[in-house]
Amino acid sequence: MENRKYDFDSVIDRRGTSSVMFDMCQEMFGRDDVLPLWVADMGFAVCPEITQALAERVTQHPIYGYSVPLEGYWQSIIDWQRERNGLEFSQDEACFIGGIVNGFGLALNHFTRPGDKVIIQEPVYHPFRMLITGNNRMVVNNALKRTDDGFYEMDLEGLERIMEQERPRMMVLCNPHNPIGIAWPAEVQREVAALARKYDVVVFSDEIHGDLTLKGHHHTSFLTVSDDARAVGVVMGAPSKTFNIAGIVSSWCVVKNPELRKPFFNWLTTNGQSAPNFLSMTATRAAYRHGGEWLTQCLEYIEDNIDMVVDYCREHIPGITAIKPQASFLVWLDCTGLGLEHDALIDLFVNKARIGLNDGAMFGKGGSGFMRLNVAVPRSVLRQGMEQLAAAVAALK
Repeated sequence: MENRKYDFDSVIDRRGTSSVMFDMCQEMFGRDDVLPLWVADMGFAVCPEITQALAERVTQHPIYGYSVPLEGYWQSIIDWQRERNGLEFSQDEACFIGGIVNGFGLALNHFTRPGDKVIIQEPVYHPFRMLITGNNRMVVNNALKRTDDGFYEMDLEGLERIMEQERPRMMVLCNPHNPIGIAWPAEVQREVAALARKYDVVVFSDEIHGDLTLKGHHHTSFLTVSDDARAVGVVMGAPSKTFNIAGIVSSWCVVKNPELRKPFFNWLTTNGQSAPNFLSMTATRAAYRHGGEWLTQCLEYIEDNIDMVVDYCREHIPGITAIKPQASFLVWLDCTGLGLEHDALIDLFVNKARIGLNDGAMFGKGGSGFMRLNVAVPRSVLRQGMEQLAAAVAALK
């Protein structure tokens, strides 16, 4: 892109900054000399308007005490969601959440009881399974189906069968889907909502990647698709993935149905879970008010990175196919064409290619033989990783 205002090419050294991406490589991969392309945060400097807002707040007043909602904080979220995603809600229908994973854990404990069944759709973001089993609930898997063109779709017939036979209390809709990057169409979500209402299932829709849809695709929030969805839906989102501020924990929850919302929000408030701190409010307001152009340029850069990976795998790495996502900066790599067993595949990436990716098997059924690649890094870094992988695959022969 010519005349780009923001810089996405500079390589920023993050080692020694308490970065999960870099400073946990030894623990994650057994060595610290891998090129880390795993955790879902970006290798780009944060939108400078966010940095400026934080710096001004930290330096212009020397007391960091208890906070009331910052002026314009909620309105910035409401306006962004209405204008970007067509999601309309009032401040009374929303509350602060200290992170999506934490928010799912809170929703899980409020809406279900030990022994209850919860639907997930694997391969999917692994903390869902961990939280369900760790809280003594039971996972029911409505596995995604591979399509003839190599992408994925939802098994709606299987979903109804599960709801009818297993009688789950909750379903997790990863929307857009992580790790595959599916921007779920409205018609699919309407069918999910109708089934959930029919069988009395609460749908938790994780929409943290919703602002990261790519060209030709659009994020459809679950709460916008039907009255059924508004009756059963609990939606959570955040500026964290969108603007690379995951370390400043700030998420939001919207529930339209007062029969779900009032008891849940009261429970959150009673347990001290609904109060944002002044830094999270400052960063969120700045992101949603001033980050639009940064995001536009960032997504263009990410899409070029994705195209580079897809083309590079096709041309230089036989046996690995990069599945182009419809949303997010995560690319699902199909490595089954290499014909390697699980341990050999991990050894190829970690010890031979010296790159650290998320092992597809951690995302559950259907993930073995796949790897998840984070492409939200400077292009020079991404190209280095692809070249190291190509050389390692070539050496297998």
